[in-house]
Amino acid sequence: MSLARLSLQALLAAVMIQAAAAETIPLPQPKPETGVHTDKPIENQLPQPATTAEPAPLPSVDSVNPDRFGAKPADAAYGAFQRGLYKTAYNLALVRAQNGDPAAQTLVAEILSRGLGVPLNSAEAAKWYALAAEQGVPESQFQYALMLLDGRYVKKDAKGAYALMQAAAEAGNQLAQFNFAQMLVQQDPGDAGLAKAVSYYERAAASGLADAQYAMSQIYANGVGGKPRDDAQARRLLAQAARQNYDTAQIDLAAWMIEGRGGARDLKSAFGWTKQAAEGGNVAAQNRLAKLYMQGIGTDPDLVLAGAWYIVARRAGLIDQEMDDFLQGLSDDQTKQALQKANRLP
Repeated sequence: MSLARLSLQALLAAVMIQAAAAETIPLPQPKPETGVHTDKPIENQLPQPATTAEPAPLPSVDSVNPDRFGAKPADAAYGAFQRGLYKTAYNLALVRAQNGDPAAQTLVAEILSRGLGVPLNSAEAAKWYALAAEQGVPESQFQYALMLLDGRYVKKDAKGAYALMQAAAEAGNQLAQFNFAQMLVQQDPGDAGLAKAVSYYERAAASGLADAQYAMSQIYANGVGGKPRDDAQARRLLAQAARQNYDTAQIDLAAWMIEGRGGARDLKSAFGWTKQAAEGGNVAAQNRLAKLYMQGIGTDPDLVLAGAWYIVARRAGLIDQEMDDFLQGLSDDQTKQALQKANRLP
């Protein structure tokens, strides 16, 4: 289902304003790669907000949390859903949904919104999310709030979305907590808005949401939103998000490890995090990995692999004059090997 995304630019702007005022290290900003930084954090973009806008993997018995549906629907419908029998689950849940069961309404909406066993029907899903949201199901409140913001399948209603997002956040929905924090910062880009948002970012981070862990790392790194600057805490949060394969955090964590910010220098681990992000397809990480190979930071120097990773990044559209010069300085044989390796890299 295509749902509205809440921009992180408001958070970025708010933190940058406060960071500048306090003369702290500014938040990472995207800019062309100019070399491996060892005297300040490697710069990068903030992450995208947490939503369910992108197609999610099909749920498994282990991954489906019945609490998402408002209450544990210990019945045949939910059992079928757990086993991947989505058409059966839909047929069984629909009867209960029509009789006003909010958990069944949420389950029906979930199935329709993702086209699980039935044709995808976001407009129909919106109707069921709305009914369950009225009965206080946090998952439905969150999903319907996104639909109200998007205005594609229902009439756009920013005020209604705000109320529902807040209700879902207060009820403990981690995605709602993160996105409501985004709304607060968007509404008031100054420190007052950021200070209001921090408690929601914190709750979402504590529940394990990588987006929120990264956001809190930036808040602690800059000492804004009512929080003191705390590099050690910021680095711990970066590590938590990085371990969830959050590539933005992996890049920042690697930079901090190279610099020795918030903890000991650890060049080998920095190389490992950069490599993981690069292999995951992050173009900036691919270019930085090339530089680590070129300079022998955290690994043995390898000019061929340095060239190969830069070729991969360049093919994706990243241009770095320093690395262009490096590539031109390779011998014909090294260039040939680099091209061959690049063709086999992710």
